[in-house]
Amino acid sequence: MSVRISSASRRISSYVGGDGGVKLSSIGGGSLHGFGGGSVAGMGSCYGAGVCSGFGGGAGFGGGAGFGGGAAFGSASLGGGSYGASYRSSSAMALGGGFGGDSVFLAGVEKETMQNLNSRLANYLEKVRSLEEANAELEHKIRQWYEKNGPGAPGVTRDYSKYHQIIEDLRNQIVNVTIDSANVVLQIDNARLAADDFRQKFENELFLRQSVEGDINGLRRVLDDLTMNRSDLEAQLESLTEELAYLKKNHEEEINLLRSSSTGDVTVEMNAAPGIDLTKLLNDMRAQYEDLAEQNRREAEEQFHKMVRRTKEEIHSAKNELTELRRNIQSLEIELQSLLAKKASLEGTLAETEGNYSHQLAQLQLQVSSIEEQLQQIRSETECQNSEYQQLLGIKTRLEMEIETYRRLLDGESYSSHDSSSEQHKPTKTRVVKTIVEELVDGKIVSSQVKSIEEKATK
Repeated sequence: MSVRISSASRRISSYVGGDGGVKLSSIGGGSLHGFGGGSVAGMGSCYGAGVCSGFGGGAGFGGGAGFGGGAAFGSASLGGGSYGASYRSSSAMALGGGFGGDSVFLAGVEKETMQNLNSRLANYLEKVRSLEEANAELEHKIRQWYEKNGPGAPGVTRDYSKYHQIIEDLRNQIVNVTIDSANVVLQIDNARLAADDFRQKFENELFLRQSVEGDINGLRRVLDDLTMNRSDLEAQLESLTEELAYLKKNHEEEINLLRSSSTGDVTVEMNAAPGIDLTKLLNDMRAQYEDLAEQNRREAEEQFHKMVRRTKEEIHSAKNELTELRRNIQSLEIELQSLLAKKASLEGTLAETEGNYSHQLAQLQLQVSSIEEQLQQIRSETECQNSEYQQLLGIKTRLEMEIETYRRLLDGESYSSHDSSSEQHKPTKTRVVKTIVEELVDGKIVSSQVKSIEEKATK
């Protein structure tokens, strides 16, 4: 049976000797210590004096001391300062056939052999103590390492406060971006409402312009009618003037004719009533017609001047209104163009802002995803370390149990050597097979089982 404890994983493997030999190897420091025995495995039957049977040494010695037939121990070599001694009963021990002979074979070297055995036993015990101390020191180091680096240790516990601050900053940035987006949307809605308002005003002003243009067209028709009336009145005035000139001409001709006819001296005496003065009558008629024509002319001119003045005033007011409307239309068109340009600029700014914020939001989401992946990886690493710690703790517990079992076995072998002298007349072979089965997964010990089988054969 062999035991191998390493500083990292404390692995234990077993090896069973052919005839009950016990080999303890690699306890912490790599030293090899062997226990050999004949029919009864174990250390010598006494410590310090007497016959020590069953312990293989560097020099051969017989286990006589009262046994006949010369029981001889073969040469068990001690290999290279590793304090390793092996014993094979098939080649190391030959039992004689009787009692009472060859006991003097060890008389000369018994003292030296006992001293050698005592010194070897002392060295072995010293090695055991040193290995126990080394084992305790390694356990202390492992415990300190788990206290420092294990799950829940203050030195290993990851500080996530900085990630909390980063996450809080990212959340604040997301909230700020959301608020800015809401403000931009509100500004766009306000701009849209203002544009609708200005569009309504523009439509109203356009309707007013069309109505004013309709009024202007109506006034133009009125002006055309007045112009035609003026032309008619001018034509009537010309015709009346011509008629007046014709009447004057006829009147002058009649006067001249009357004057020419009255040049002869005719004396006619008549006793009749006085006749009508045609000249005076004609003059009165002419004066009446002239007054009537002058009055008609003055009334026509006055009416015409009034109509022209009123028309000019209406045209001037219409021109002023038209100019004012054109000015308003131009100002509204300029304002509309500025609003359209502002709207286009705001839409471009909104698209750019949405693109920037969407890009920033995507980056923030990537950062959050990366941090979440890191947190998940940290959790998985923590769980793996916890599982490793639990596995190592279980292995440590099993190793402690195995070491305690080995100690009990060693103590039992030391006690069993005392009874071997009384039972040498019944030579038996005891074979103890201990098998340790370890299950490894990815270089890690998952489970360990110890199986012990004891076989006894009587010759």
